[in-house]
Amino acid sequence: MGCDGCSWLRPGGAVGISTGVHCFPEVYPFPFFFLLRRSSRCRNSAVSCSTTSGPPNSYPESSTRSYNSRRWYNPLSYGPEPSDHPPSPRVVRDWTDSDAALNSEERIKVVSYNILADRNSSKHRDLYPNVPNPYLKWGYRKRLICDELIGLGPDIICMQEVDKYFDLFSTLEKAGYAGSYKLLESENIEFKSFGLHDNVAQLSVFEMCKSKSRKLLVGNTHVLYYPSRGDVKLGQIRLLCSRAHLLSKKWGNIPVVLAGDFNSTPESPVYNFLATSELNVMEHNRRELSGQRNCHPTRVLGTSRKQSDMLVSIGRSLGGSSWTNEEIRIATGRDNSYWAVHPLKLRSSYASVKGSAARTRDSAGEPLATSYHSKFLGTVDYLWYSDGGLVPARVLDTLPIDVLCKTRGLPCEKLGSDHLALVSEFMFKPGCEDI
Repeated sequence: MGCDGCSWLRPGGAVGISTGVHCFPEVYPFPFFFLLRRSSRCRNSAVSCSTTSGPPNSYPESSTRSYNSRRWYNPLSYGPEPSDHPPSPRVVRDWTDSDAALNSEERIKVVSYNILADRNSSKHRDLYPNVPNPYLKWGYRKRLICDELIGLGPDIICMQEVDKYFDLFSTLEKAGYAGSYKLLESENIEFKSFGLHDNVAQLSVFEMCKSKSRKLLVGNTHVLYYPSRGDVKLGQIRLLCSRAHLLSKKWGNIPVVLAGDFNSTPESPVYNFLATSELNVMEHNRRELSGQRNCHPTRVLGTSRKQSDMLVSIGRSLGGSSWTNEEIRIATGRDNSYWAVHPLKLRSSYASVKGSAARTRDSAGEPLATSYHSKFLGTVDYLWYSDGGLVPARVLDTLPIDVLCKTRGLPCEKLGSDHLALVSEFMFKPGCEDI
């Protein structure tokens, strides 16, 4: 699944900036970045801009829960709902505040969003048997996605599965966004050149507008989907973390945020590898490293459980518990070691900010589901951050499972992708400025 890549900014009216953008082909080999220009947020190395007015705030304050500072509500729909489809549920997501009491005005809001490529929605129509055709049309989904992103008001947006770049650009440009390629530094990682399939990642260094000593490294990736290729998943993540570590050191050990669709569940060995920085691959079945096989909706919801368990058992019996030397090398990067390691100390922003217990979170604090279609109901999207210099102030909680189930599968009338956008507002720790 291809992804597109670029950085966008919101220009102000007081400072002249370059309006040119790179002329890329229609389909990009890179993940997708947007940078929202706001006067107190991050900036690139050449432009300092004042803020411009945005759309009215349609997300009212709510005091229904102590941890809820306000709610995100999407009332939008475009056209009548198909008569043979049940009414769509009300889409309301709560902001959940962190217990960390840091007095910091230096904050940055980051979004990670797999927006479902138009070509993938057409090519894999079997994943959306309960989704009415109008809700799969790119024109309908684009309006929902853009309205959602503009309403959330993020500083940085990391997108995956973008194959309609110019179409998105024309819409978001009207909301005050413009393409930017003059970052402090940016690195594109094409995993294919390392023998790790066609997936890609992008790393970019940003600088805060008000405090040039505050810098942030943001990574965006879409890890290989195939559940049976756990070796490649580990190799891609290992390489991404290693490159991010080197770039962070180059700029003075600046904080790191890694966003994206990692195609691995919270219960999986791949997730543990991200969280603990190491994994002995010989202790695991290569085909089960991602945990994706355990997330068929019938299994998650407890319906037809016997059949889904049988399918999982068949998958495990097909092999993968034994590793070839080449698979070990792909996973670990070495020929003489069974350990995959990476140099970052990462924490998940959602697991660090406790949510509404059983309604939206699992036992580890991760969302119960960030993606839902006919063959998957579970979590594969994350916003990771490095330990030191940065902490999440709040996150936008995901939807409860019962609400997702009422949609009968995403996309739906009010959500434009088969994934949910993850949103985290980070605070810089006082006294951790670059030297």
